[in-house]
Amino acid sequence: MQSRLNIAKVAPDVYKAMLTLETCVKQSGLEASLLELVKTRASQMNHCAYCLDMHTKDARAHGETEQRLYTLSAWRETACYSERERAALAWTEALTNVAESHVPDDVYDVARAHFTESELAHLSLAIVAINGWNRLSVAFRVVPGTYQSAKTQ
Repeated sequence: MQSRLNIAKVAPDVYKAMLTLETCVKQSGLEASLLELVKTRASQMNHCAYCLDMHTKDARAHGETEQRLYTLSAWRETACYSERERAALAWTEALTNVAESHVPDDVYDVARAHFTESELAHLSLAIVAINGWNRLSVAFRVVPGTYQSAKTQ
C-alpha cells in the first residue's frame, strides 16, 4: 500500500491539535488499558489497519492479554471484560456509529453507572479522537507495521 499524504508534514498545526487532544485524554485519569481497548475497538469498526497495529501494541505494553485482544470484536460473547469495560465498549460503539444509533439512552445509562461525568466526558473525547485518527489514517492510507510502543522501547 502506498501512503497518500503525511498530515504531520502538510498540516502540522492540525496534527499538533490532535496530539494535544490525545494528551488531555491521557492525563484524564482513565485507565490506560481501558483507553487502549476503546481505541482498538473503534479502529476495528473503522477498519483502520494503522491504528489497529498501534493500539494493539500499546495495549500489550500496558499488560493486555492476547485472549482479550483476539475476542475484542466479540466482547459481548465473552466474560473476560469487566462491567466498566463493557460499558466503555458499548459507549464506543454507539459514538462510533452515531449516525445509525443516535447513542441510545440505555447505553448512556449503563455508561453513567460506571463512569463519573468527568470520566464520561474524557472517554467520549477519547472516542472522538480515535475516530478522527481512524478517518485520517484510512483516507491517507497510513501504512501499518512500523509503529513501536513507547512503553516497550
